[in-house]
Amino acid sequence: MSAGGDAASVVAVTGTLEPFLGPLSGVVVDAAIFLAVIAATYVIYKVAVTPLVQRVFDRQGLDEHARRPLQKIVAFLVLFAGVTVAFGAAGYQGFLRSLATIAAAATLAIGFALQDVIKNFVAGVFIYTDRPFRIGDWIEWQGNSGVVEDISFRVTRVRTFDNELLTVPNHALTSDVVKNPVAKKTLRLKFVFGIDYEDDVEKATDIIVEEAEKSEAILADPAPSVRLTELADSYVGLQSRIWIDDPSRADFVKARADYVKAVKARFDDEDISIPFPQRTVSGRNEWTDPSSFGGEA
Repeated sequence: MSAGGDAASVVAVTGTLEPFLGPLSGVVVDAAIFLAVIAATYVIYKVAVTPLVQRVFDRQGLDEHARRPLQKIVAFLVLFAGVTVAFGAAGYQGFLRSLATIAAAATLAIGFALQDVIKNFVAGVFIYTDRPFRIGDWIEWQGNSGVVEDISFRVTRVRTFDNELLTVPNHALTSDVVKNPVAKKTLRLKFVFGIDYEDDVEKATDIIVEEAEKSEAILADPAPSVRLTELADSYVGLQSRIWIDDPSRADFVKARADYVKAVKARFDDEDISIPFPQRTVSGRNEWTDPSSFGGEA
């Protein structure tokens, strides 16, 4: 139906109601049109938009915590569009223009006043879409570390390993490097064992590898490996590289502690020493008895 036909229909309905409502007939018709458009918008959102959004979320594999705020945003946008169309269809164009002017000015003022909030909101959107980490992941950033407990559009809440709750602005997690050790299914651990310069490097290497192969927490593939990485002041450094499966912070700490303890016990049994730091002091001149300091030159 054309715009002229719609206008004619509105005029006809208004003329029909005028004997009953008098001068209020036009207001009633406009209000009815406004409410009809709002109702149609709600039906379209429930019948068409919601299933479409759910399919998109399923395709992207979004978690439940990410779906709820995104659904609210979609609902707000659909409602805003419906209200805008309803104002136009009801003949409130003048009011709509005034409302748009006020909204633009308010948006500008709010934008200046809430720069940090908006910045964190945008960062939250990036966290939801990029998914650098999820709830339950162990993350590290700017010298902090902990397990993610909640992600919202403004802040992320992280429980540290000392049982402290950190409320972190999302911008802090998108503007710097965030390490997610558990993003993949396996995690490589490294530990340097220091042995004495007089000890057998090959024997120590075999012990380190054998203890890794005995551990149930350490994967056989990729295989454990050892590299000579340091010739320090008082020890030879052998770096062990092992892999654990589906790691968490607790698994990581326990697996490494048990492994290091087992290697230390084998070193003791095989007479391989882990030396203390040592310093050798020597003089260039002949030694002089301190008692002679006060004597004759």
